[in-house]
Amino acid sequence: MTIQTIKTTPFAGQRPGTSGLRKKVTEFQQPGYLENFVQAIFHTLGDCGGRTLVVGGDGRYFNRQAIQTILRIAAANGVARILVGQGGILSTPALSCIVRKRGAFGGIVLSASHNPGGPDGDFGIKYNIENGGPAPEKITDAIYAHTQTLSEYRISDAPDTDLDRIGRARIEDMDVEVIDPVADYAGLMGELFDFDAIRALFASGFRMRFDGMHAVSGPYARAILEGLLGAPTGTVINGEPLEDFGGHHPDPNPVNAAQLIAIMASNDAPDFGAASDGDGDRNMIVGRGIAVTPSDSLAIIAAHATLAPGYRAGIKGIARSMPTSTAPDRVAQALRIPCYETPTGWKYFGNLMDAGLVTLCGEESYGTGSNHIREKDGVWAVLFWLNLLAATGKPVETLVREHWARYGRNFYSRHDYEAVETSAAEGLMEHLRAQLPSLTGQQFDQFNVDFADDFVYTDPVDQSVATKQGIRIVMTDGSRIVFRLSGTGTEGATIRLYLERYQADKAGHDVPAQEALAGLAAIADRLAELHQRTGRSAPTVTT
Repeated sequence: MTIQTIKTTPFAGQRPGTSGLRKKVTEFQQPGYLENFVQAIFHTLGDCGGRTLVVGGDGRYFNRQAIQTILRIAAANGVARILVGQGGILSTPALSCIVRKRGAFGGIVLSASHNPGGPDGDFGIKYNIENGGPAPEKITDAIYAHTQTLSEYRISDAPDTDLDRIGRARIEDMDVEVIDPVADYAGLMGELFDFDAIRALFASGFRMRFDGMHAVSGPYARAILEGLLGAPTGTVINGEPLEDFGGHHPDPNPVNAAQLIAIMASNDAPDFGAASDGDGDRNMIVGRGIAVTPSDSLAIIAAHATLAPGYRAGIKGIARSMPTSTAPDRVAQALRIPCYETPTGWKYFGNLMDAGLVTLCGEESYGTGSNHIREKDGVWAVLFWLNLLAATGKPVETLVREHWARYGRNFYSRHDYEAVETSAAEGLMEHLRAQLPSLTGQQFDQFNVDFADDFVYTDPVDQSVATKQGIRIVMTDGSRIVFRLSGTGTEGATIRLYLERYQADKAGHDVPAQEALAGLAAIADRLAELHQRTGRSAPTVTT
């Protein structure tokens, strides 16, 4: 084995987004493309002597090849030790758990989360810092700066490491340890939740379906639900990770998890349904005939948090992304704890958790989590719900309706316009920004505008400022219209429209969500010239 220095030239467009660098697989397969970005990470980290790094991914196409490249570059850059999940598998929350438990200085996550996989699909890479969370902008900006000036990268010519056998290997002076991808994570879950009560729930005849969507959470769900908790074999469906996710879109929402929704709407529906996404950090909760919105899920977990052993002392605060509905705010107010509103992106929650300001966090894109790690966590959310069901003896629908009866219902929906031409999407946002100064006080049908702005966030811990985080049009009754451009796609731009309307009166809680929000949707279309500017007559996906 020898360390080689390879001459290279920069590639354009390697700026990490909200969740790292995401591109088509074919871009990553270009000679030197992945190598340049990984070398830029190590340039940013500096001296890696004596340090441990964690590496793993969601098993999508190109995952194994990328890991072998990362191992060889890490060895050439002086990393002392690397922990890698068996088979190259580590869910994003599991990687965060291992970084924190093993005292690593960071981790490299290989995933494009909920984006489609396969040879023509998407791939992604991001760096997580020593607290287990996504790198802040000062680090991702430094990585990007290095990608623009790289002239060479260092790499060992060592042969491939056997990723399928748990054990130790060596590349140059670096130790490589292939580890069980589930064990550390499952141990942490056993500390947070009442596994005895959940075992008793399953032993009583309680039935569940967990849809792994042929993504990374399948092995975790099988090991924990069917293994440790005694759920019957077959509780986990689509549990084998596939490089192309079985040709499906591994995004746990009622559209892409249609199989689970159909099961839960059938005459012989199980008691509880759940799904997780490509890298295991998102979740969807489903009861018989009812899908729980991510905002309601966070609010209900917060309201019942003390039923779980790991949270019996109470919660210090809640944080939600700005587009997420204000349902958690109402729980925080009742509990007399703060609720922080942040930009979209889990990295914004990290400072709040590290400072001890919040315990629970969530965002509208089916992401929920807590301070047990520094990523959102799909299986954790499912286990929290199982703990609530075991402790209360109530079905999902009853818990949801009781919550609405006490706090009111926040009707909520997200309309995605995907792969819109970038110039058209940016033009739409600029058109909205130009109207902001004149919107306050205007009346649209039965709604009066309280204020309208382009969300600016000042971090209460380090005072850093994030601007242009989404356009908010907030009505005097608390209803909201929010527009933002998503940074998780790989083609064109995705316009996300969020609609929220609060209904306190229990008599109005059974109206279909899209019907309750139709008036706001019409106002949003009128203000943004949405259909005219995108050329679309309807959203690509409505959730």
